[in-house]
Amino acid sequence: MPANRNVTAADVGRARRRPLGALARPADAVAYLGPNWFASVMGTGIVANAIMLLPREVPLLQDAALVIWLVAATLLVVLVAATAAHWLRHPGVARGHASDPAMVPFYGAPPMALMTVGAGALLVGHRVIGMDAAVVLDSFLWTLGTIGGLAAAAVTPYLMFTRHPLRLEDVLGSWLMPVVPPMVSAATGAALLSHVPAGQARLTLLLACYAMFGLSLFAALMTIALLWARLAFHGPGPARTVPTLWIVLGPLGQSITAVNLLGAVAPTVLRAPFGAGLSAFGVVFGLPALGFALLWMAIAGAITLQTARRHLPFSLTWWSFTFPVGTMVTGTSALAARTGADALVWLAVALFGLLLVAWATAFVHTARGALSGRLLLSPATPDPRVTMT
Repeated sequence: MPANRNVTAADVGRARRRPLGALARPADAVAYLGPNWFASVMGTGIVANAIMLLPREVPLLQDAALVIWLVAATLLVVLVAATAAHWLRHPGVARGHASDPAMVPFYGAPPMALMTVGAGALLVGHRVIGMDAAVVLDSFLWTLGTIGGLAAAAVTPYLMFTRHPLRLEDVLGSWLMPVVPPMVSAATGAALLSHVPAGQARLTLLLACYAMFGLSLFAALMTIALLWARLAFHGPGPARTVPTLWIVLGPLGQSITAVNLLGAVAPTVLRAPFGAGLSAFGVVFGLPALGFALLWMAIAGAITLQTARRHLPFSLTWWSFTFPVGTMVTGTSALAARTGADALVWLAVALFGLLLVAWATAFVHTARGALSGRLLLSPATPDPRVTMT
């Protein structure tokens, strides 16, 4: 739409009624597609996985988990195809994401999306495709996601350290995105252990999962410390970035999930006393980590509410309210299963309720924004619902 044209009420009405009405051509839908879109797959898939890991089984919820997993799998297929079209039709824009310090951290999202859907295949998707196919699918997606995640964990910080002039006030929660995928590999790899031949192959996978747990944990802790300093000295920043504060819960919740799921199988793979020690480590690490995660949730929640009272515009960063909270559900559920504590059961249920509200809100707003074309516009393109001259 030309910049020198006044947008009339009729134009706005047509844009709202017509799918992709904000775009000049339907083909432009992939013109500015970024890796941040894969957060919608992560945020949807984690809902299904969280249901299946809840400490209390609810048959109706498990049926819902299957439907949600199918939605996540469909979104993944659509976004992979759209991303391929984006690279083919708009290679300059695609390569430009690596030069954008706000976008480059989100290269961690596609690997996590792959592994989230893969884990869901084993947890609930096998009811549709069969267990053998679920194992093959999860193995493929886990391997692809792990390779991509390790690459993101190394290359993205390198690019940010060497090519982008960054200051402390530039630190965002999204900086965690490239270092979290190895933690997701550790957590989801636990489910694959029983499907790997016993002996050296199973031992290697277990040790690799713990190594990726450490890789992600230490990188995440350093980044969280930077974010804490940014908040202390520069405040929360622009409203549109506030939801990214919730990403901190991702490595925390996923680390609790990883050490407890791995710890449950470690004694059958690793000889004493190390197997038993890793089993106990799940609880010894998990409970303090849960305490800090709840503290951060309280701070992030208070900042979010304060910002929302003024104005909290919708963007894809709202998916930051979903996957990180989902990892808190899975982590608390794993701790509840290991300890038998009723308090942790109720905490997992309460967190799951928060997850459902966050997911439904982000899903509905994203669907509306995609169908109207508003979320598919160039970041430099004004929203057609705003009068331009």
